[in-house]
Amino acid sequence: MKKYAIVVAGGSGSRMQAAMPKQFLPIAGEPVLMHTLRRFHAFDPDMLLVVVLPEAEILTWQNLCATHQFTLPHQVTAGGKSRFQSVKNGLEVLAQEEDGVVAVHDGVRPFIDNALLTAAYTTAAESGAAVVAVSLKESIRRVRGASSKAVNRTAYRLVQTPQCFRLPLLRRAYAQPEIPLFTDDASVVERFGHKIQLVEGSFRNIKLTTPEDIVLAEAFLLQERNSVKEG
Repeated sequence: MKKYAIVVAGGSGSRMQAAMPKQFLPIAGEPVLMHTLRRFHAFDPDMLLVVVLPEAEILTWQNLCATHQFTLPHQVTAGGKSRFQSVKNGLEVLAQEEDGVVAVHDGVRPFIDNALLTAAYTTAAESGAAVVAVSLKESIRRVRGASSKAVNRTAYRLVQTPQCFRLPLLRRAYAQPEIPLFTDDASVVERFGHKIQLVEGSFRNIKLTTPEDIVLAEAFLLQERNSVKEG
C-alpha cells in the first residue's frame, strides 16, 4: 500500500523566543524541518512528502534548501489560517492519488523512528486510523474554577504525531465543515464516525516548542551520532 506524509510546519517562534519560525531553527547545524523530512525519507524513499508552510515562509524555506544543499524530494504547498485548513491544503496535493496510507505529522517533531512509523502505518492500513500516543508519567489534576481534583492518569494518553489514516477516509473526513472541536486529525476523523486506534509512541518523539526543547534535541542528536560511531 502506498505511503504519503503531510508534514505541517506552520509554527512561529513566539514560545521558542526566537526571531524565526521554530521549524527553521537549527539543530546540529541544520533546520529542524530538514531533520524531520529525512526521517520519513529514510523510512520509505519512495514516499511522497508534502510540506505545508505559511505562504510568507515558502521563499525562506526555498532559500534554506539552497543554502544547505537540501535536495530530498518533496512538494511544498501554502497552509491556511488554521491547522484544519493547512491539512486540507496538503490533501489537495494528493488529489490524484486514489488510496494508500497518509501520515499527518508536526514538522517540529524530528525524532520519529522506523519502528514507530512501521507501527503507525501498518495499524492504519488495517484499521483505517492510527494515532501515536504515550502514557502520562506525572500525576494530573482536573481544574474547575478555583478548585482542582486528582484524576486517574492511567485513563489518559498524551497524543503525538504522526497520525496515520487511509487516504480516502481522511479525505472524506476533511470534507466536513471546520468546528472548534477539531484540535488534531484524530478529532476530525472521529467526528466523521471512525474509531481511532492508538499506537504506542515514544518520549523521544518530542515536539520542539520551547528553548529547553532545543537543548534536548541537540543531546538526542549527539547521542544518535555517538551510537553510530560506536556501531
